[in-house]
Amino acid sequence: MKKIFILIMAVFSSLVGYSQSYDERIAEAMNAGDWFALDSIYNSAPKDSIWSFLEVYSRCLIGNRLNRPDVSIPAFTELFNTQSEQLDLGNMLNSAMMFSMDLSRIGDNTKAAEVLSSVLNATKQHLDPQTINSFQNYINKYNALSSYSPYIIKFTDDIGVVPFHTIPVGKPENKSVLMQLENSSINGFSAPIIFDTGAATNVISDSLARKFELLPLDVETKVSGADIHSGTIAIAKELKIGNITVYDVPFSVMNITSNNDEADQYMDCLNIILGSDLMLQLKDLTIDFIDNQITVPEEAPVKRDTPSNMCFSSQMNLLAKGVIHNNTMLMCIDSGDASYGSLGSKFFDDNKEFITSHSELDSVRAAGIGGITIAECYKVPNLKLTLGGQTIVVPQINVLLQDSPHGYDCNLGLKTLMLFRKVHFNLVDFVLTTEYSQRN
Repeated sequence: MKKIFILIMAVFSSLVGYSQSYDERIAEAMNAGDWFALDSIYNSAPKDSIWSFLEVYSRCLIGNRLNRPDVSIPAFTELFNTQSEQLDLGNMLNSAMMFSMDLSRIGDNTKAAEVLSSVLNATKQHLDPQTINSFQNYINKYNALSSYSPYIIKFTDDIGVVPFHTIPVGKPENKSVLMQLENSSINGFSAPIIFDTGAATNVISDSLARKFELLPLDVETKVSGADIHSGTIAIAKELKIGNITVYDVPFSVMNITSNNDEADQYMDCLNIILGSDLMLQLKDLTIDFIDNQITVPEEAPVKRDTPSNMCFSSQMNLLAKGVIHNNTMLMCIDSGDASYGSLGSKFFDDNKEFITSHSELDSVRAAGIGGITIAECYKVPNLKLTLGGQTIVVPQINVLLQDSPHGYDCNLGLKTLMLFRKVHFNLVDFVLTTEYSQRN
């Protein structure tokens, strides 16, 4: 049951023989992890034409993967109260993890811990020690967070404005850059914060957690970077970014190292990272790469019936639907990737003749928390990318000859995002849009 908290089990592949075609289509979308298709099929189907279990479970997955806790939380409650006999052990555990995540996301950490405790007590005799330990760590986390009020947000003006600048990172010849926030502090201490849309959690080095007087919680956690890295959790009582103040902000605390002497020369810039946990609480933000600022309206947008083009990955990263070189795929929007980004082996297999005739075999080295990676790749020039309604040409992107360890087809780095004028995240509707204007 490795990584039980981030996996969706394939469900009911045997349904291909079931009498209702809507059930077949829903099961296929679930097994493919196509949450947009699942949402579309579910909304178009007469509800009495869907098997009762699949009807409830569809709402669970749609709400969890498309950031609609108002949909998923009542659905998970119904699932456990009326449909639990339809869940095998794996789906029972995964459903409990998703349910608790959504409860925590709306601030109900007490209930999140109760859900996991109940399921763990009922299934412990069937679980291996690693799965039991993973569950217990999450129970401990939610219990600890229940003593706080995470992500209380206050604005000093009608609109939040967070200025940033780009900083060079890594070897100068690569011209790699990251986003560093200006006018930012933690518990009153000036803090060099990196804004990383590809990070599912906030991260701080153990030395700065002590210096900035974060409140340690007796909770273990793991962060997935270049490798899985262990740490603990601590609370920043006050985070200031621009004219926005956020209270009781959870951070994963760990030794920020790649465990490689050469790469560690460039790791200091990653000592504090703000990720999508905070973005989800801000609910609506626009990154303006011309004026170098992030703007956040004080009032969140009203939920509309707009189809989502964003979803969560299995590791809870933010993915958006896009098209590159006429290939439609899910793309991780990752401002913490200091390059143009990368494509996986599926793109190579589907476009092999074009890639091999337009570029040469090379290799790429990347450093991150917990390790470094070295991979063979083609550095392919001038691929057309459509994202959020606008089309640009990416000067160069790495096409890897291996699968992404994170389970998505494409990772869009900061240098690609900077080709747009603006990138807008509506995290209420889960819609990403972009603006583009030719720069002088």
